[in-house]
Formats: sequence, C-alpha cells, structure tokens
Amino acid sequence: MKDGMTRIAPFLGSLALAFGLTLPVPGLVAPANAATAGASASLAGRHGLPDFADLVSEVGPAVVNISVTQQIARGGVSPDDPFYDFLRRFGVPLPQMPPGSGPRGGNGPVQRGVGSGFIVSGDGYVLTNAHVVDDASEVTVKLTDKREFRAKVVGVDKRTDVALLKVDASGLPVVRIGDAEQSRVGEWVVAVGSPFGFESTVTAGIISAKARRLPDENYVPFIQTDVAINPGNSGGPLFNLAGEVIGINSQIYSRSGGFMGISFAIPIDVAMKVKEQLRQYGKVQRGRLGVAIQGVDKDLAQSFGLPDANGALIASVEPDSPAARADLRAGDVVLSVNGEKVGESSDLPRMIGDLRPGTRARLGIWRDNKAREVSVTLGAMGGEEQASAGRKGEDAGGKLGLSARPLSGQEAAQLGIEGGGLVIESVEGPSARAGLQPGDVLLALNNQPITGVAQFRKLLSAAGKRFALLVQRGSSRIFVPIRLE
Repeated sequence: MKDGMTRIAPFLGSLALAFGLTLPVPGLVAPANAATAGASASLAGRHGLPDFADLVSEVGPAVVNISVTQQIARGGVSPDDPFYDFLRRFGVPLPQMPPGSGPRGGNGPVQRGVGSGFIVSGDGYVLTNAHVVDDASEVTVKLTDKREFRAKVVGVDKRTDVALLKVDASGLPVVRIGDAEQSRVGEWVVAVGSPFGFESTVTAGIISAKARRLPDENYVPFIQTDVAINPGNSGGPLFNLAGEVIGINSQIYSRSGGFMGISFAIPIDVAMKVKEQLRQYGKVQRGRLGVAIQGVDKDLAQSFGLPDANGALIASVEPDSPAARADLRAGDVVLSVNGEKVGESSDLPRMIGDLRPGTRARLGIWRDNKAREVSVTLGAMGGEEQASAGRKGEDAGGKLGLSARPLSGQEAAQLGIEGGGLVIESVEGPSARAGLQPGDVLLALNNQPITGVAQFRKLLSAAGKRFALLVQRGSSRIFVPIRLE
C-alpha cells in the first residue's frame, strides 16, 4: 500500500497543482511561520472567485421592484373575448385586459410591466429607466421588506433613458454612489433586479468594455458587461465590489429577446446629472450648438493637416444657430470644449448637452491648418435632433474619376444651396470607392467653395494627392476624404 501511494504521489501532486489544491506530502511539515502562511492564503484568494454574499446583504435593501400599469387609450382585446385566442394564434399583438374588464364594463385595456430601481435618498427618491415608467398611469415601488408605495414620476429623460421617482416615505435604505470613471475593464460587477418579475435576483460578471457607443445614442457612453440582464432588470443598479453603484442596467444585445452575454449600463455620473435636473426642474435642459458632425479618421486628419485623428468635424452649420452666430464653419474641427479634449466625434454632443442653455462655452477648433479658440453662447435643445452625419464608403488610391455638371438654379433652391456647386453624374475609380454617388452635390474642396467645373479642376490640380470634399447628399452634408496615390 505504501509502495502504491509512492507511485501515485507525483500524479496527485501534478493534479493538485493544476487545480490550485494543497495536499499533505509525506516527509514534509507545513511551515509554522505566520507570515509565510498569510502569503499562501493571500495567493489562494487572488486566484479564487469573489464571494458576493456580504455585498448583496448590504446593498439589497436599497434595490426596489417597480410595477407599472398603463392604460391603453384605444384598442385591446380581453382574454374573455372569443376572438382573443384566434387573434393570438396568428401573431396579432394584443394589449392585455384583465378578465372581466371588457368594453361592456367601461374599462379600457390595461398593460402591465415590471422593472427595477434603487433608492438614492432616504426621503424617497428612486432612480430607474425612463422606458420602464414612460406613459405609465400607475407606478408601484416595492421594497425587500414587502412595503409598497405608490410612486410619483418626477420626470423622465428619454435621451439618457433615466427616470426619477418619488415615494412618500422617510428613513429608507440608500445605495452608495461610486465613480464609473474609475472602474476598469475586467473587474467584477454585480447586478440586482427583478428579471421577469423574480424580485431581488442577483447576477454577476465583469466589465467587458467602457464608453461603448450605440447606434442613435449620442449622450451615453455605456458600460458594457457580461452580467446576465433580462427583461425586468431594466433600471436596476450595477454595483462594484465595494458595494457602490456605478451604473444603471438599461439595455441588452439579443437576437432572441433574452440574455446573450452583452449588456449595457448607463454610467452613474451621467444618471446623477440627469437626476439633479429632474429633481430641480422636472426635465433636463441641454445646451445646443446647431451643427451636424462626423468623425475624423486618419485620411481626414491628413487632409486637414491635423496632427492626429481626434475631434469632431463640422459637416454643416444650421442657419441662425449658436454655431452660426459664433462664425463656426463647415470644415472646422472641434478639438475641445472648455479645455476638455474631444477625443471622438460622439463626445461632442454629450459635452455640449451637459452645459445649460445660455452658457458661454470656449471651443478649441482647427481651421486652415491652425488651432484657434471660439466663444459660443449655447442655445436650448428642443426635440430630438440629428446630432451626427455618418460617412459611407471606403478609401482607395488612383485618379478621382467622376463627371459632374453645374447645379441648376431650381435644384439649388430646392436643396437650399447658395453660391454654386456641382452635381455628380457618374463615378468610378477612387471617387466610387470613397463613397461618392451620382446625385451627390460637390460644395467645397478643402473648404474652398466649388463654383463651376473649370474652377473645380483648378482646385483639384492644386490640392495634391490628399484632400477632402464637402458633399451634400439629400439634406445632409458630409466630408469625404480622397487619396490620389
């Protein structure tokens, strides 16, 4: 038996090493030195999984379940209706009505929903997602101790998907607010919420990415995680291991409607700025510049003489806007706002939106191969507006290869263009590969207005091998970089 143990000891040792286990080895005595023992324990802790139990027991009472009732103004079929099953089988979307509450009873159809939230002040203020409570006729907040409160919607901000609720209570448990900027990709995070109505559900994962931009989202640099988030988690908190809220769980990427390993949270600093405005004014007031922008890639940076591909390129300026009054122009590249660097074009809408209307802002811009500063008094943002213009196509070498004709007076009037322009009739070679299309209107080359075919040829011959064309496509204006090499 002893010989058998001797033969398998090396195997057991290798197995233990692979799985991080410690086995007693004959002839060896564990060290009695406390410092050595402590170091061993510390090493084992670093390689083990964290225990979230204490964290959850600490933060759990401040996380709430939110039930929503929405009165549908028209339409709707009760489950009691004989046509209900017939329509449902054929995939017709049906707003729910409680049994017995059909049209004869005088009650309209009712839609119910569930979400999550968390208490940010002991006097009853609760943060959640705007899409959870938007258009709700009744909102109920339920605590982990089974207390329920009817909640008032103080305000919603659809741009950031943040809503502030108020319940009539005091001495409530509250969360601690963390710093999302200090969070790091790869660190552990915990979500608490009510997926599918299952209250106080805890899931964990890591931060997968930061400052993630989603389509049509210009104000939120999302935190991406792999934490399991499902319908009903919306509005719930995302905690770091210190028990601090660093985000509000808001969206998932899914092809099935369920969790697929990609979830997005609103950084808590963005949410708290919105919360203060909603609490004070009932709505969010944002500054407005009045420009359409696009990103700056390497080719555009070289075309404009920029040292690096940072900033937001102004593609067009709205007439009589704050930008127009400050003499900002198409072709200017905004590099900073009040001294804060604009790294990506998507940073600019958020930075301007964080400032209140009437604020005088200092913009660092790049124009005519020089950096300069422009002062602008911001306007007030109204309804939803297009904040950026994308650039299509790929860049390639070769000759320009396009034919164009002057813009007619009628076409110029319809498009709102003054001072000339050329309509592209056909494209090939680099112009086609750069994304130019028949029907595009050429307005400027390296910020020099295009007034006619002959003048365009002169600008083209003097431009060198790299330049940028300002193009109007429909109602949008974009810069397209061209490389002739």
